Amino acid sequence: MQEQMIEINVNNLEEKYEFNKIAKQASGAVMYRQGKAVLIAAVAIDEKAVSEDFLPLTVQYMEKSYAAAKIPGGFIKRETKPGDFETLTSRIVDRSLRPLFPKGFHYPVTISIMVVSSDSDVDMQVAALHAASAALYVSDIPMQQSIAAVRVGKIDGEMLINPSLSQQDESVLDLLVVGSGSDILMIEMRTMASEVIDDVEVDMIDPMMGGVPLILEHQECNELDEETLVSAIALAGEAINKATQNYIEAFGEVVREPLALELAEDKVDEELYHYIENNYANEVESAISHMAKSERSTELKKIRAKIMEALEAEEKEADKKLVSKVLERYKKTVVRAMILEKGVRADGRALDEVRPITIETNLLPSVHGSCLFTRGQTQALVTVTLGDKKDSQMYELITEKNSQSENFMVHYNFPGYSVGEAKYIGAPGRRELGHGNLGKRALEPAIPLNYDGTIRLVSEILESNGSSSMATICGGSLALRSANVDMVDLVAGIAMGLVSENGKHAVLTDIMGLEDHDGDMDFKIAGTKNGITALQMDIKLGGIDLEVLREALAQASIGKNHILTLMEEAEENIVESGALPSTEYFMVNPSKIGDIIGKAGATIRDIIEKFEVSIDIDRDEGGVKLSGGDKEKVAAAKEHIKSIADAPLKKQMVYEVGKSYEGKIKKIVDFGLFVEMPDGFDALLHISKVAKERVNDLPERYNEGDEITVVVMEQKGKKVELATPAFLA
Repeated sequence: MQEQMIEINVNNLEEKYEFNKIAKQASGAVMYRQGKAVLIAAVAIDEKAVSEDFLPLTVQYMEKSYAAAKIPGGFIKRETKPGDFETLTSRIVDRSLRPLFPKGFHYPVTISIMVVSSDSDVDMQVAALHAASAALYVSDIPMQQSIAAVRVGKIDGEMLINPSLSQQDESVLDLLVVGSGSDILMIEMRTMASEVIDDVEVDMIDPMMGGVPLILEHQECNELDEETLVSAIALAGEAINKATQNYIEAFGEVVREPLALELAEDKVDEELYHYIENNYANEVESAISHMAKSERSTELKKIRAKIMEALEAEEKEADKKLVSKVLERYKKTVVRAMILEKGVRADGRALDEVRPITIETNLLPSVHGSCLFTRGQTQALVTVTLGDKKDSQMYELITEKNSQSENFMVHYNFPGYSVGEAKYIGAPGRRELGHGNLGKRALEPAIPLNYDGTIRLVSEILESNGSSSMATICGGSLALRSANVDMVDLVAGIAMGLVSENGKHAVLTDIMGLEDHDGDMDFKIAGTKNGITALQMDIKLGGIDLEVLREALAQASIGKNHILTLMEEAEENIVESGALPSTEYFMVNPSKIGDIIGKAGATIRDIIEKFEVSIDIDRDEGGVKLSGGDKEKVAAAKEHIKSIADAPLKKQMVYEVGKSYEGKIKKIVDFGLFVEMPDGFDALLHISKVAKERVNDLPERYNEGDEITVVVMEQKGKKVELATPAFLA
């Protein structure tokens, strides 16, 4: 196999693909270059198929510390458990590539992507998707499709294809679309909040701001309306089609000879299918009704046992695996037919109907903010804990030299009992991290940009039958309000579904687990009443028509606004938690910050210990933030600090050289005495100026607080040099 370098410049990306250079024993591999970034992607396959009816695909995206010329931090100096960004990127690659595999492909496949050289201006998620797709496309796995990823940004009102990382910092939109040809396969979108400065000046001067006229500011979530979103996706779709054509043409000559892999047949035993249809139709419909109430219903297993007994009694072949497969196929047919032909769902709802919702806020007395949000058979207990800047989560990115701080965290937990499973609760997996990240992307645009602290939001899923991530967003929004976080607006989320067959389609509002499993699209949308802040879409059809997408967005908007109306009613009834910390923010003269802190921080430490508060100070502006669990102590600390700040400024005297002055010993140290002079400022009496002969017994000769006579030898600004009369005698 001869080495080959292929350069492709498309959609504002300059990419280089090196084939047959590295990892030659893998099924397919590529060394991918973009700017200074270098990624290695390799694909491996186990040619022994699994017996289960699924694709055992594993994707691992790994960032090596040496790629950014770093040594791993912490005690163990090697890469260990993947970071959140690595896990989320692995999940995105998996969701994008999984639909490309043919039906019946049940062979274990691993796709490994390593970042071996980083670039602070390269989008690593797009790079990882393209590297993985190229390695898979040229591998010996029978695959005829290539994907392309396009990130769309919005800067100064203009849409931009594949912005660099520095441009993404300025963008108010982050839309990632992955597709193949004209088919859209995966979408992730979020908006970024921005602070808008009005042109209206307040007719008031703030003396603490140096006499500068104050200007009104307000925050915007930059929500996207449905039509703008469809236009942005259409723009990305055109770019994807263009890119995939380029990839297919360029990579064609390096594709390996495909393996002769036998695909599992998806045939259904027609005789058994009709047997179930003719004898168990009513029982299957009853089981579907039970599945509408529980994501892990066992009703189908009971029907399967009955069928097995009946077949054995009739001396017919009764293969458990075959019966399960045919029964599942019949159930899916019934569910889809009910929706498409009758417009009826398994739980009797209309296609655009949201399940009943109940909301209870601040039900946990020792928690800063809490909300129990229940929608149908999905229930989330969401809590909010407020902290200081020091409570933020530190993390590192391969594209950044310095550590980053995350001061808004969303943690999602999905225990087995929420779906009736007897399962050990362990560390969060990819699903939990992905759902938590979706919740964060939806809620973050509504968090105040100037929030001076840390927020941790935790969602405990207590019951699940579809759309628990959206319950997290709804409950999270109200939990934040319950904790007195001054959000820009309430945010709600809703999960939509699609069933499409034989030219007919139906869009479903607020899908449950059954409809997610048997439907053709999982479409989650979140936002305020003004528009969309986050979106996540996985399409099982292989693509979606933009008109159908437009219909789904419009129907989702109605459902979202219905939920927001109920949330607004619940917001009016919020009673403040007794555990909520007291916070005071006030301004002092910046020149008094030194007095508040004190020498070597002594004054501020005394305040913290005496009043049991935490203190954050803005030295430049003179801002002081106090936080504590006791409101009275916080108020007392505020008054104490203001008394220090309001005290008249000390003015240093100009001393007469050679003249004696009375001072007080403030502190005794090895090298001399700190003496408080008549003007209140401290001066150093060095040990060499105490007596004619150097002494070493200062603690025995003097006590702190004693009066002492000193002679000024020299004064340079604030620095005053002293001596004792005995030294000068």
